[in-house]
Amino acid sequence: MATILVVDDELGIRALLSEILSDEGHTVELAENAAQAREVREALRPDLVLLDIWMPDVDGVTLLKEWGAGGQLTMPVIMMSGHGTIDTAVEATKYGASAFLEKPITLQKLLRAVDQALVRPAPRQAGASAGGRVEPRLDAEASLLLAPSTVPDGPLAEQSFDLDRPLREARDAFEKSYFEFHLAKEGGSMTRVAEKTGLERTHLYRKLKQLGVDLTRNKRGMA
Repeated sequence: MATILVVDDELGIRALLSEILSDEGHTVELAENAAQAREVREALRPDLVLLDIWMPDVDGVTLLKEWGAGGQLTMPVIMMSGHGTIDTAVEATKYGASAFLEKPITLQKLLRAVDQALVRPAPRQAGASAGGRVEPRLDAEASLLLAPSTVPDGPLAEQSFDLDRPLREARDAFEKSYFEFHLAKEGGSMTRVAEKTGLERTHLYRKLKQLGVDLTRNKRGMA
């Protein structure tokens, strides 16, 4: 897992991205302006930066240029904006950004951009070409579709159930297996499972507790 710096002047955006990325197993650091971003970048050397373009002091593109000119663009940077244009995205890419996300950011686009950025080589410094990218790895869902047997110690997609019992017991058994399958498939990520099953996270958590599902069994990063 990676150390990711989220730079955004909106508290709600910082909190949301922190929750999602932490749930994926990443270590998340937060900054609300360019000054804080500089300090965190220098102290922790993050593996990836999510950088908002429109900030009150120094805008994200200017900070990106600064890092590139100073030889500090040693990590991939994903730019974010709720008012971005094609020209802005092109300019950000020109100065070393690995991707551009338009707000509101969807969960799938965020996780896909993060996964792809983390497998690319470090950006070249100012004056160098932004080319030379490697092919991104398959995302988790695609990998599992191609090789479903790779889910370690997880339940199978097809199972048989004992139907000769009360409806409630049979239903609970099915639901428990259903959620265990998706937890294994998504590496224990509650965010991804909530999206896959169409349940709000709080409701999902209560449901798993009620069914007696082990929430730590497939959690990423745990033994």
